[in-house]
Amino acid sequence: MDHTIALIQKSHEGDEEARARLVEENTGLVWCIVKRFYNRGAEAEDLFQIGNIGLLKAIDKFDLSYDVRFSTYAVPMISGEIRRFLRDDGMIKVSRSLKELAYRAGKCRETLQEQLGREPTVCELAQNLQVDEEELTMALEAGSEVESLHRPVFQSEGQEVRLMDKLPQEKEQEEQIVNYMLLSQLLTGLEKEERRLLYLRYFAEKTQTQVGKELGISQVQVSRMEKRILQNLREQI
Repeated sequence: MDHTIALIQKSHEGDEEARARLVEENTGLVWCIVKRFYNRGAEAEDLFQIGNIGLLKAIDKFDLSYDVRFSTYAVPMISGEIRRFLRDDGMIKVSRSLKELAYRAGKCRETLQEQLGREPTVCELAQNLQVDEEELTMALEAGSEVESLHRPVFQSEGQEVRLMDKLPQEKEQEEQIVNYMLLSQLLTGLEKEERRLLYLRYFAEKTQTQVGKELGISQVQVSRMEKRILQNLREQI
């Protein structure tokens, strides 16, 4: 039996020493995720402690019947715990001007979509709003971060309803694992630059402008390339 799986099994049986050892052996994993959230207004040590809470949840909830590595299962739970901490404690700050621009961009997108019969490009949106593409990209990125699935949409008498609570909970965890395996298979068929673009955008959480600088291409090229990759993946699925 795999060393980590054996420890998880012991932990599930109430072995606190095995649980503590799992936390110790995954310290590097937690710090690796914490680094993604540097310069967000919180101390690194605080983020590490919050990350460990996510790690403990992953240990307790991990199903030994899943054919997936524990680290693969733990990463989204650790990062999710840190995100909730930053969000709930108001660490993620978005300026009023960016919020307003994101709102205007949403309205403009709807109008252009009706006129063009398709999704407008960032360039077209920027031209209509008379702003720089980079500024618009920052606003859109900020807006998507604020509109989190964990955002409260209703509060009354101590009860809170989050956006994610309004979504249908049809997928079981087993199905999510299958989807992950399918996605992994699809990603292996991409070119090296395409995989790097997806990694920078969805795992390193960089803006299209930042990705463009790393890949040596423009933000517009990144936007087009990203849409093309995602469309191809959807078609394969």
